[in-house]
Amino acid sequence: MNITMFHLRRLFVFIMLFSAACQPGLAAPLPSSTPTQRVVPASPPILAPSPTLPPTATLLPPTITPTATASPIPPSPTPSFTPSPLPITTLLFTGVIVPARCVQAKLDAIGNPDYPYEEVKEIIQKADIAVGVFNATMSDKAERTGCYWTYQLVGSPDNADAMQRAGFDVMSVATNHIKDCGLMKSWCTETFQDTLENIRRVGILPVGGGNNLAEALEPVVVTVNGIRFGFVALGDSKMNEVVFAKEDHPGIAFLSEENMRAAVAAARKAADVVIAMPHWGSEDILMPNWLQQQQAIYSVRAGADLVVGNHTHVVQAFQMIDGVQVFYGLGNFVFDQGLRDHRQGVILLVRFQGTHYLGYEMIPTHTDADGRVHIASPEEAAEILERVNQASQQLH
Repeated sequence: MNITMFHLRRLFVFIMLFSAACQPGLAAPLPSSTPTQRVVPASPPILAPSPTLPPTATLLPPTITPTATASPIPPSPTPSFTPSPLPITTLLFTGVIVPARCVQAKLDAIGNPDYPYEEVKEIIQKADIAVGVFNATMSDKAERTGCYWTYQLVGSPDNADAMQRAGFDVMSVATNHIKDCGLMKSWCTETFQDTLENIRRVGILPVGGGNNLAEALEPVVVTVNGIRFGFVALGDSKMNEVVFAKEDHPGIAFLSEENMRAAVAAARKAADVVIAMPHWGSEDILMPNWLQQQQAIYSVRAGADLVVGNHTHVVQAFQMIDGVQVFYGLGNFVFDQGLRDHRQGVILLVRFQGTHYLGYEMIPTHTDADGRVHIASPEEAAEILERVNQASQQLH
């Protein structure tokens, strides 16, 4: 009996334990080989309200200490880039070059066409672009005049070779003596074409003349340091009518506002910097005349970035017009004229950094009656620069 009650109690306990184990939610979890995954709830959790802070309190962001297994990837360093300064380009301009009359006679006598440039060629050659103004013809079809006074300025074709060896790259031919032909007047167009051909033959680029007006207005473009420098050249209305190009007639570009605008616009399409080279003004006069000043204004308004004129055989004043530098005349470079101020000139150096105009430098020169060019002495250089500065101040 006692044993039976004992067994009945054990059976009761067993049944109670078995029932509890079979109820849902009370079973012990079974071990699993699948990693547990955290599921981000679809809605944000409800946070307890933050305690009220005093007015001066500052809430700081939580500090996150990365663990060894979850360290953040540091951002790649941003490379520092300092652009290199743009290179400086030097353009050189001279006054008029006239290897004729006594100059050509000297060259013929010594058999050395390089004679005029020997003392200054290193300066010319160092420039990135060297630009001259040729105011004569060079052709074997024209008779040499010898060393006496005449308005027929003719020379030998080997003057082109001498200019190339001296370092010139561009040559304006929009000048009043570019169709001179000595005593044989009927050869004028042919000597003009010979002159252009001789300049091209040696690799110099002529600008301002052609077989018709359209060619004469075409720009010449030279690229240096990645910058395209465009040149246009036009001649003044006071020249002999025979020198001007027409639609079907060879010659030089006529200097008018309409032609200047057309020439500069054409250059602007092909160049980054445009230089206008007018052949203008009254000869032998230091101050630019009223017409020159008006021509300078419309050259600038046409879009030229620099204006470098010539023709007057003396160094003229210079000025700034609407932020554009205008040089009215650089005097004679190679010529046989005898007056002191006609034997003086300047080599003009103009510098650009990229397309930005930096400024200029003038190197005064003295030319002998036989055409040889020298760097002016300190005293003569000071005289030239002082005269030009005083004239320039009157334009401001």
